[in-house]
Amino acid sequence: MLGGMEVLVRPDPALWLFLPPRRRRARFAVPYDGEASLGHVVRAIGVPPTEIGPPVVDGRPCGTGRRLADGSVVDLAPPDRPQPLPDGARFLLDVHLGSLARRLRLLGVDTAYDTHAEDAELVERAGRERRVLLTQDRGLLMRRALWAGAYVRGHGADAQQADVLDRFAPPLAPWTRCTACNGELVDVPKEEVVGLLEPGTRRCYDRFVRCRSCGRVYWRGAHGRGLDAIVEDAVRAVR
Repeated sequence: MLGGMEVLVRPDPALWLFLPPRRRRARFAVPYDGEASLGHVVRAIGVPPTEIGPPVVDGRPCGTGRRLADGSVVDLAPPDRPQPLPDGARFLLDVHLGSLARRLRLLGVDTAYDTHAEDAELVERAGRERRVLLTQDRGLLMRRALWAGAYVRGHGADAQQADVLDRFAPPLAPWTRCTACNGELVDVPKEEVVGLLEPGTRRCYDRFVRCRSCGRVYWRGAHGRGLDAIVEDAVRAVR
């Protein structure tokens, strides 16, 4: 500890999952050199900057670029929910969130997903396309070049979908995006796609939509009830 300086950090319990066990408590002291910014201190204790709202230092809101004084009291809390989406509702998901990507596309949310992208490519694409990077990789969210990001809480698509909808409340347009590629779905006459259909599908269904980007054909089959339930739950969640 340089010069014996320190600051007192008081994290909201919702942030404890980012902290090492010894710091998962209402307050703890952090050594401070007098030069580092508040943002550096937040990163140093393990909390991605994307996961905090405006910090409060000695009772006053401030930015993460602020320098601290010896003995400063820093209060950290998650962003308010719903959190406004910069540049509209556009997301980019990392390789581990494929099920969530398909869910968001089902709901009509603009969702990019690439199974082969490296971390640096994800960060670059998020900035270039002005997308919020969704991930459970804390290291990705620590990168200074990241334009916007968020940690997805929960295990499994149901819990992760609920977290994203609760945090951002994106506008939904169910059944308008291709779950495979994120392209726009449009109605298509049956005769235009009949050659792509299995005999049973040709006999039983008459309404079809097709992706403008990849050409995939969709219809309301036996799995429709399960998808309807997902959509209904999501619509109720963002009302």
